Amino acid sequence: MKDVLVIGGNRYFGKRLIALLKESGHRVVILNRGSSDAPDGMEQLVADRDDEAALESVLAGRSFDVVVDQVCYTPRQAEIARRVFAARTRRYVMTSTVEVYAYEDSAAPVAESALDLGTVVVDTGLAWDDPEFREAHYGEGKRQAEAVFAGADGAGPLSAGAGGTGSPSERADAAGSPFAWASVRVAHVLGGADDFTGRLDHYARRIRAGEPIAVPVVNRPATYVYVEEIAAFLAWAAVGSDFTGPVNAHSHGPLTTAEICAEIERRVGGRTVFQEVEVGEISPFSFARSYGMDNSRAVALGYPFSHSSSWLADAVAETIDGVAR
Repeated sequence: MKDVLVIGGNRYFGKRLIALLKESGHRVVILNRGSSDAPDGMEQLVADRDDEAALESVLAGRSFDVVVDQVCYTPRQAEIARRVFAARTRRYVMTSTVEVYAYEDSAAPVAESALDLGTVVVDTGLAWDDPEFREAHYGEGKRQAEAVFAGADGAGPLSAGAGGTGSPSERADAAGSPFAWASVRVAHVLGGADDFTGRLDHYARRIRAGEPIAVPVVNRPATYVYVEEIAAFLAWAAVGSDFTGPVNAHSHGPLTTAEICAEIERRVGGRTVFQEVEVGEISPFSFARSYGMDNSRAVALGYPFSHSSSWLADAVAETIDGVAR
């Protein structure tokens, strides 16, 4: 049994992560701004993670075996977390994103080493407190946040690969790190009646009506993960493994826009009509550049990902029908 603090996690796969940790017998504490209540029987701490003094106050006298940070979007937030949790946890897992590879365009799946966090320029002076700026620079905010944590880790972004030596604590101590750090670079997530993104609904509405779906002239496949699987992976990363540094997390089997739309068409009827555009806005889950991820590091570390073909139909059904499996 471990003491786990989850920052955020009040919706979508974060809720599933919390449920899995609790079902596994771990003591779970939730920290958020109080906009939603913690599940029954679970302790909740209320503070704004951007307010360092408030965090220090609510965490006074507390420590945790592991912290899972679901809502770290900026380098400022990462810097605060480094300071506040330096003496309060042995392990820190940040939920990151495939969008850290937004500058990549590789026909081959992108490995973690494609992004050298040591070269990322961290600029805490940017308008990170502006919600519109933060949303427009989502991938960059995550890149810089990872770079802040990697600087704290000091052992390099792939310090605990399949053939790494020494325990995370030994490596962290050697580097002067306050805690062992890991980031989970999450692929595009599909499934769940509570999918709040509206992306699959975007396609369903157009397919039902036979309306054009804007896609790039060259439309690249991408890597995806089922909502239940990414929750399970994060739980494993938090309490079932001791790797450090970044890891790509996605199901096997990249998907194309056409494959996703074909499954939606089978579910709702209608007709898929693609309209190729050279400039202008394109539909979600269509990509002019190729940066599908390589999950072989996670596999080598021992995680058995499923194949997208095993869950795509369920994922579409759950989201389109609004009913969980």
